[in-house]
Amino acid sequence: MTYLLKELNDCKLKLSNRLVFPPMATAKSDVDGKVNEGILEYYDEKSKGGYISLIIIEHSFITSEGRANKGQLSIADENNIEGLRKLADTIHNNGSKAVMQINHAGSLTTKEKTGFDIVGPSSIINPRGKEIPRELSKEEIKEIIKSFKLAAKRVKEAGFDGVEIHSAHGYLLNQFYSPLTNKRNDEYGGNILGRIKIHLEVIKAVKEAVGEDFPVLLRLGACDYSEGGNSIEDCKIAASEFEKAGIDILDISGGMLGYIIPGLNEQGYFYEVTEELKKVVSIPVILTGGVTDINAAENLLASGKADLIGVGRAIFKDSLWAKRAIEILKTNR
Repeated sequence: MTYLLKELNDCKLKLSNRLVFPPMATAKSDVDGKVNEGILEYYDEKSKGGYISLIIIEHSFITSEGRANKGQLSIADENNIEGLRKLADTIHNNGSKAVMQINHAGSLTTKEKTGFDIVGPSSIINPRGKEIPRELSKEEIKEIIKSFKLAAKRVKEAGFDGVEIHSAHGYLLNQFYSPLTNKRNDEYGGNILGRIKIHLEVIKAVKEAVGEDFPVLLRLGACDYSEGGNSIEDCKIAASEFEKAGIDILDISGGMLGYIIPGLNEQGYFYEVTEELKKVVSIPVILTGGVTDINAAENLLASGKADLIGVGRAIFKDSLWAKRAIEILKTNR
């Protein structure tokens, strides 16, 4: 039995196999964040043949204040919808599903990049950042939630198959989730339920914008792997709440240290987390992190550590990786 070739049918997002190309920033966008020929050619090359069931587009900023980098895609206004529709169509025409990831950088950016003072849940420097942010007011939090809602609406209008909310790698929602950067004394801080209050409000707003039938994913930087950071137990509580709120797929990655675990090189970096999460949620879980070998992907699925496998850097370096992997599995089936 080849686990990677199994269809995913018990979810709103129907997939032809269990292989995912996770969001990876390319910095190929125009200065204003619009889709250009470079972006279209890149995703055309990666999705060619439909060997990857799901392509999750690199994180796109929901508002100029939340821009992480120059060259980052924008979902911040209506002017980008036409270009994004071309991008979704390109991936669909190759036989893959396409989901767009939406994000606010929070304190993981600079005033030079955005033109605005940087913000965060608390006035604490991001472990991966350079500047001390200004603490967000409750009114500003409401505006950011509204920006996520409008961005999700644009994703659907552009013809994507789903939207992914980004709360990993030290960006804004991850900053609220982590006790390393969230020292608030109001309802958006404190215990894990307080720290994910903004997530639940974003999920609610996004679902209001896109409707119940449109798949909503959430990428979570589950653990911080730092003293005083989030634990697997925190993650289990959060994941259960996200499922109740209507998240359809959980996409697990790293937290405030980024997409790695220091000192760990084993393929499927975050399998200890996804294995535990599968004990408390019934929705599909994506595992990414250092997977370069098709047999490793098969073993991670076979052992129940995840439902879907994200292969990023291997496909980033070699666009034919998925084609060879799928063909090998079909030959051995």
